[in-house]
Amino acid sequence: MSRSAHPAGPRHADVLPEGHYSAPPTDLNALDAKVWSRTATRTPEGVLSMGGIEVTRLAEEFGTPAYFVDEADFRARCRAWRDAFGTDADVFYAGKAFLSRAVVRWLHEEGLNLDVCSGGELATALGAGMPAERIAFHGNNKSEEEIERAVAAGVGRIVLDSFQEIVRVSHIAERLGRRQPVQIRVTVGVEAHTHEFIATAHEDQKFGIALAGGQAAEAVRRALKLDGIELIGIHSHIGSQIFDMAGFEVSARRVVQLLAEVRDEHGVELPEIDLGGGLGIAYTSDDDPREPHEIAKALNEIVTRECAAANLRTPRISVEPGRAIVGPTAFTLYEVGTIKPLEGLRTYVSVDGGMSDNIRTALYDAEYTVTLVSRRSDAEPMLVRVVGKHCESGDIVVRDAFLPADLAPGDLIAVPATGAYCRSMASNYNHALRPPVVAVDDGAARVIVRRETEEDLLRLDVG
Repeated sequence: MSRSAHPAGPRHADVLPEGHYSAPPTDLNALDAKVWSRTATRTPEGVLSMGGIEVTRLAEEFGTPAYFVDEADFRARCRAWRDAFGTDADVFYAGKAFLSRAVVRWLHEEGLNLDVCSGGELATALGAGMPAERIAFHGNNKSEEEIERAVAAGVGRIVLDSFQEIVRVSHIAERLGRRQPVQIRVTVGVEAHTHEFIATAHEDQKFGIALAGGQAAEAVRRALKLDGIELIGIHSHIGSQIFDMAGFEVSARRVVQLLAEVRDEHGVELPEIDLGGGLGIAYTSDDDPREPHEIAKALNEIVTRECAAANLRTPRISVEPGRAIVGPTAFTLYEVGTIKPLEGLRTYVSVDGGMSDNIRTALYDAEYTVTLVSRRSDAEPMLVRVVGKHCESGDIVVRDAFLPADLAPGDLIAVPATGAYCRSMASNYNHALRPPVVAVDDGAARVIVRRETEEDLLRLDVG
């Protein structure tokens, strides 16, 4: 593997163009514990190791690009969330972040429940042995086939997202001779500090039934009249990648007000509220996420206080961390291909993946960091933009970061905190093959989602 230097882009903070970056780090060989999994370390030669295995060995065995997930870290984060909320609350892992049969088994073994939002996710959950009563089924437009499968399986709850769905679920449950537990998802009008496309609690969006105008109250009236469903609570989700608990405080207050209105009108105290997920993780050193025990303490205090003020029994709380569990446990490994310095701007570093394995930068303007992981370098830092190999100018993996100025083709670089949504949202753009997911634990590595092949693509093409 070549280690020769190439003409570098700008290296000093006082001559850098505008961008999304901070000042160059003082040590490009250091690992920021915030953004890496808990078993990630560097050898004296500068090679990244996770779960006791060096990335050079992982690349040789599994190829690049590839996602590597730290199984011990994933399990530890599951336990931290479970222990923080205790037996009087429910923790549902949000499967949309990343789901596979291995992950379902880890969740089951660590005592977490599972939230799914499609027939495919439900099939994965049931096929891997998750008890149906520990599954919640979300979605703003569930098909009749999906609802029937969920009801027949006996899922613990279906989260209703529209007036039509209230009737639809009830009719299907009656036809199957079931009484299906449900929650009603409400939009509480909270503008979470997040990207417009992932804010989910303001009124002008597709999810839920608005509190405004009495719509949520009317949804409760209709649900309580139907024989096929049992209304067990209210669901609220205010967005994603949130660090500030103020939004949850406002949301909880408005949900509890609705519970009080339900009690006053119907004489019913609903036993559960689900405050959703959306808690942020560290993608860069600038992010400062809260620990599960801090989140649990804050949410419990908020709900207890608001219920006491409304003279309500405190309902059972549910939360739905997805990214907060799987996000920090994984990184994506790439091999450097071409390197193009642009004088006075930055250096473009092309890798063997791109927006097909991480669409979040293009879709959400998400920020990531990147590190040279196959060797140590004491070269000066250079400003880089890590891009993919797709025919798209927006094919950006890391918009602005610093890598050593002696970076060369064939080097391995890694983007941490890619456990959530990267594989879930991966595509075959330009007929790219989606990368494998490899679990690493205690010196052993195994594929849990295999790399796609050209035969996979051609098998779907029946033309």
